[in-house]
Amino acid sequence: METYRGAHQLDALGDPTRRAIVELLATGPSPVGRLADRLPVSRPAVSQHLRVLRDAGLVSSDAVGTRRLYRLDPRGPAELRAYLDRFWTTALASFAEAVAIDAARDHLSTADPATRDAAATNPRRT
Repeated sequence: METYRGAHQLDALGDPTRRAIVELLATGPSPVGRLADRLPVSRPAVSQHLRVLRDAGLVSSDAVGTRRLYRLDPRGPAELRAYLDRFWTTALASFAEAVAIDAARDHLSTADPATRDAAATNPRRT
């Protein structure tokens, strides 16, 4: 089975602290210290969470003087969305097929007996 980066990103976002970090970074770049000040975890813990998010391709960092600024990597959410869209597309196609089958059944239930008998022997012709 092909490995999808989106699955790795979902794993990374499975932790509530990492989701909170992503939400904070969605408002703009931030150094570790500022993130740690807004979270109920230590600065080293925030650094570890940022490493996981960076490895998953959700966060990038830039050296600015003596500190690093972390920001959302726009490619990460795009990859995650593409991963989830695969399932959404399949779900929509399945839903459309189910609606078509129900509509055909409804049509058959109101059809005259000769039409129902013909449809029963060849359901594709309804």
